Amino acid sequence: MQSELTKILNIKYPIIQAPMFLVSNVAMVREAMTAGIAGCIPALNYRTLEGLREAIKELKAAKVEGGAFGFNLIVNKSNVKYKGQLEVLCEEGCDFIITSLGSPEETIKQAHAAGIKVFCDVTDLKFAKKVEQLGADAAIAVNNEAGGHRGNLSPEELTNLLSKTLSIPVISAGGVGCRADIDKMLSYGAQGVSVGSPFIASVEAGVTDDYKQACVDYGAKDIIMTERISGTPCTVINTPYVQKIGTKATWIENLLNKNKSLKKWVKMIRFSIGMKATENAAKKATYKTVWVAGPSIEHTKEIRPVKAIVSDLVGTS
Repeated sequence: MQSELTKILNIKYPIIQAPMFLVSNVAMVREAMTAGIAGCIPALNYRTLEGLREAIKELKAAKVEGGAFGFNLIVNKSNVKYKGQLEVLCEEGCDFIITSLGSPEETIKQAHAAGIKVFCDVTDLKFAKKVEQLGADAAIAVNNEAGGHRGNLSPEELTNLLSKTLSIPVISAGGVGCRADIDKMLSYGAQGVSVGSPFIASVEAGVTDDYKQACVDYGAKDIIMTERISGTPCTVINTPYVQKIGTKATWIENLLNKNKSLKKWVKMIRFSIGMKATENAAKKATYKTVWVAGPSIEHTKEIRPVKAIVSDLVGTS
């Protein structure tokens, strides 16, 4: 399973364990590296820069041949910690950074100066061309089967389009739950895949057993879109609580969103409320079950160690 991604990161298999807000942690990435893939953690999973710095040091100490680790940065103005997080990553060092939700220009400039690769989330050709021009090392094609905030194009359509147009490698994100899915993405022209949802139900994941078991009990048909978390459509498991609160913005939110001067504040408030609900559901027992996941949980049949999940994905189990 050698590809441009395995060469860039010096990993055994062309797989990135996707960065998942509240879910990803050092233990998961450590096991991912040992299994021969790359692992990534959202920098926002750490409340302080010192916590982020300690995580980097732990992963550097745990790194093995055939594995790699990186961090995800939200690079728009909504992330007030962005500049400090980028500074810490460049000071301490990591194998790669994945950028999301904004221009990666400054990240690419500083990361490359520190010898760090930069992969950029994209959902269309226009933005993919832009990040290529800025010097990105790869484009992560976020398709309409991704968990969380997803794209609009199918895996085949987006991956084909980008791989035939760009000169940098394309990594497909979304819709991968088994080895056959990986082979399919590679046949579309991808040089690797980013896999998230199957790892939620891992022993090492830092979420409640209820959240993990939900990824076992529910399937692709139970994944729906909601606007009630961040104000932007996001995929979640269709639990009774999600059904109760509905998936559309409230009438007052829609009304306020039409006011240009208030729209930004409405989104910030909705994001704050939604993230707190998601964090509570992920980290402690609550009837307010808002669990983010993608349709690839269809292949999740039990809670298992990260290494066992990787073995299934690469066909060595």
